[in-house]
Order: sequence, then C-alpha cells, then structure tokens
Amino acid sequence: MISEAQFKNELDLIIKNAIREDIGDGDHTSLSCIPAEAKGKAKLLVKDTGIIAGVEFAKQVFSYVDADLKVETFIKDGEKVKFGDIVFHVSGKSQSILMAERLVLNAMQRMSAIATKTAFFADLLEGTKTKVLDTRKTTPGIRALEKWAVKIGGGENHRFALYDMVMIKDNHIDFAGGITAAITKTKKYLADKNIDIKIIVEARSLEEIEEILSVGGVYRILIDNFNYKDTRKAVALIGDVCLTESSGGINEDTIRKYAECGVDYISSGALTHSVYNMDLSLKAID
Repeated sequence: MISEAQFKNELDLIIKNAIREDIGDGDHTSLSCIPAEAKGKAKLLVKDTGIIAGVEFAKQVFSYVDADLKVETFIKDGEKVKFGDIVFHVSGKSQSILMAERLVLNAMQRMSAIATKTAFFADLLEGTKTKVLDTRKTTPGIRALEKWAVKIGGGENHRFALYDMVMIKDNHIDFAGGITAAITKTKKYLADKNIDIKIIVEARSLEEIEEILSVGGVYRILIDNFNYKDTRKAVALIGDVCLTESSGGINEDTIRKYAECGVDYISSGALTHSVYNMDLSLKAID
C-alpha cells in the first residue's frame, strides 16, 4: 500500500474536487435564504444497521469547508450502529454545515456500506488464518475512501493502484510470452529502475504454480478460479515459499470453504463494487 503521506494527499484531492464539483461558485440556496453569520447545529442520524465508517473523513470535510465548525463525536469509525443512533453533532455557521452536508453523507453512506460488508466477510473467516482483501474494483476518484472503509470493517488492502505493487495476471503472462518470461522481465525491470515493490503472480493451474515456484522471487501467488480440491493442492505445493491468495467469484457461501483450504488471503471485488449505501441523514437540531 501507499504511504500515509500519499494516502493523505489522496484524501485532500477527493475533498477538494468534491467541493468544487458540488459547490462551484456558491451554494446559492443557502446564500440566498440564510444569513451569513447565522449559527446552527446538526446531528448525523443513523437509519439503518451495520458498521459506521467515515467519521474521521467527515471531520476533515467540515474542517476544509470551515475550520471553525466543531464536531462532537459519540460513535467512532468501526463501531456497530442501529436505527436511531446519533454518530456526531456538528455546530457552527449554518451555511458551512449545509455546504459540507452532501459530501459528508455521500462518503459516509458508501464507506459504512463497505465497512459493513467487509465486517460480514471477516466474521465468516473467524477461526481461520485467512484475511479478506479488497481489489482495484473501486469507484473512480474515491478509491482512498473505499479502501479506508475496508480497513475500518476489518479487512486488508490489496495494492492501492498499478504503481505500488506488481501483479502479473493472465493477460500479462500471455502478452509477455509465458510465466517465466513475464516474471524474468519484471524482475529485471524493477532492478534496472531501482523500484522496490512486491510481485504477485496469477496462476490458472497447478502446472503454472510449479513454473512460478521454479522461477522464484514472488511475494504471493494468486490461485485464481480453482475448486476446493485444487486449492488445497496448490497450498500444499506452495508451502512456505510465498503467500497464497484465492480469488474468482468467491462469495458469502463459499468464502469459508476456501479459507479452510489454508490460503492466507481471499480477495473480493464485491467488498467495493456490490454494496448498498447505509441510510444516514444530517438533521438540524433546534
């Protein structure tokens, strides 16, 4: 994954672009009917159940819009919530609260949905050594938020993007002229460019795993679309040489069975691409 500084920069870019997109040259509704110096207070109300996520991000948004806005937190990121819970109060200029409202809600609703789904998958793996990973199947422009939500929900992040880890998949292998060629060229490229990042290689068969192991220098082998029987064989074949990861259509009904095959990780794009937003609202307090 990327550094904390890079991650913070991604969040700053998300906030800046989202505010630009939503406010433009001004929130004319609020500007026209609410006095500039009017003060107000609002609560973040939960109308659903699950794992809350995005509280700390909301604080960053409020601070960006107006550094004088104050947030009083009652429920932290990663905690379970139910209908009727109040996550925080925000107080300050009414215009500022309204300008930040939509970005805060959009982000928290999606982040909470992702955290809730991740926690559900993580619970299914309890008692095994296997951890659930996200993927790059994220919403363009807000990847940092979605991967943050996975962490809040108890999952782990795969690579952040194309630049922080090498992942040699089937198309790379075929275009490069085979597994040995792909790995050999990759290692030479990284050495020549003095780039220190890990290498993951996807395997489509036990024979490909044997070839990957013969070449060596791989951090993790992606055991893609294997059945349970062959997954167990793959894990035994790989042993302690490198880490293992299962992927390919794994869902809530099959994730536990794949974990019991002994893999270190299971990756699921569904954590980020197949969720329904948690129902949250920001309501003014009299």
